Amino acid sequence: MEIARFAVVSFFLVISFFSSGDCNLVLKVQHKFKGRERSLEAFKAHDIQRRGRFLSAIDLQLGGNGHPSESGLYFAKIGLGTPVQDYYVQVDTGSDILWVNCAGCTNCPKKSDLGIELSLYSPSSSSTSNRVTCNQDFCTSTYDGPIPGCTPELLCEYRVAYGDGSSTAGYFVRDHVVLDRVTGNFQTTSTNGSIVFGCGAQQSGQLGATSAALDGILGFGQANSSMISQLASSGKVKRVFAHCLDNINGGGIFAIGEVVQPKVRTTPLVPQQAHYNVFMKAIEVDNEVLNLPTDVFDTDLRKGTIIDSGTTLAYFPDVIYEPLISKIFARQSTLKLHTVEEQFTCFEYDGNVDDGFPTVTFHFEDSLSLTVYPHEYLFDIDSNKWCVGWQNSGAQSRDGKDMILLGDLVLQNRLVMYDLENQTIGWTEYNCSSSIKVRDEHSGAIYTVGSHDLSSASSLRVERISVLLLILLLTILHSFRN
Repeated sequence: MEIARFAVVSFFLVISFFSSGDCNLVLKVQHKFKGRERSLEAFKAHDIQRRGRFLSAIDLQLGGNGHPSESGLYFAKIGLGTPVQDYYVQVDTGSDILWVNCAGCTNCPKKSDLGIELSLYSPSSSSTSNRVTCNQDFCTSTYDGPIPGCTPELLCEYRVAYGDGSSTAGYFVRDHVVLDRVTGNFQTTSTNGSIVFGCGAQQSGQLGATSAALDGILGFGQANSSMISQLASSGKVKRVFAHCLDNINGGGIFAIGEVVQPKVRTTPLVPQQAHYNVFMKAIEVDNEVLNLPTDVFDTDLRKGTIIDSGTTLAYFPDVIYEPLISKIFARQSTLKLHTVEEQFTCFEYDGNVDDGFPTVTFHFEDSLSLTVYPHEYLFDIDSNKWCVGWQNSGAQSRDGKDMILLGDLVLQNRLVMYDLENQTIGWTEYNCSSSIKVRDEHSGAIYTVGSHDLSSASSLRVERISVLLLILLLTILHSFRN
């Protein structure tokens, strides 16, 4: 069995030098651990690692399954360069750049156990590639001003460090990305865009491991360096996107653009935060509000609650975790709880968990709530054997930070909309195997975007998935099984 990994909550960029309209797009993704043995530890390891004229809406094709015993990490296939070449990249909403392994890199994986062929990006092999130097606008805006010691011939470098100790370093390049523009109901047309992304020169830690090897990572955060921010600044899209993660049939919906159906209630984002943070007000278990310290949701203390589709589980500081777990098991005082892999609270139960355990409702500013059902926060690892998806962030974090973070465990089967134009986020329970309606900003037309499940494709090599636009993608949650 296995547990989806907690994608990067710790993210930073540092600069050094190597001397030397309106549119809708679609992105197909595949679950990283599809068909492989998994363990609870593997899932936890993922959870520790880990922006004129607009185009119309963008439809990103998804794969994976929301059940923790069926899948885990998701990745997308994207096209870069001229001539275009495909790359498999992990989608991560907790970081802010796209990077791919480059020719000549150090410690880059040469093969993958995921059933995919890895590729190295070569700037010299693409006729549309240009290296980004430290004096160019992208570099100075990414690093909030001029770079000390910068001369026009020096490259703009990047370094990203992840929570598991792995890191990537390299330099930025600008090149073409293939985009899929929504032009009708369930219809798209290919087009090109220009983006800046990282050319990975050196990888460390798990990024070089064969077992989980990919060509890179697609960061989809709020920073100016992220894909959606770049496309928005060039007039390609609005900074609005939505995802709907289907843990019943697998896959789901991911679209860039204004969703007009279903309607979604929203709550404001906490200002000036690197992640998608919101103001939580209370937690209700079994129709009773938990009695918590008055400062437990203080945004000055914890900067709010992080909503992260790049994370699988849900994390709470000890002051919330202990009373939450106690209240959940109040109905089942005779259960024998035990710890699996030194971190998961598990038990045997042969009844319907929705009948035997309470719902948990999180309340946010502007009266937005999120109700999580027992079959969503509990996952089965074997016949009649269950584990709890809530985690103690203080006990698990290496740096002692006790954050509140809600991952795919509670976001599945809901349409979640991120409106960076108005700095809000919202959600509603929804059938993610159905469809949604999005507005084409250029024509005003409303088109239907359906769900996708790349995991059902018979072969990654046979089913060539060209992705056209990079936008956040999702990493849905999923799976544990012996």
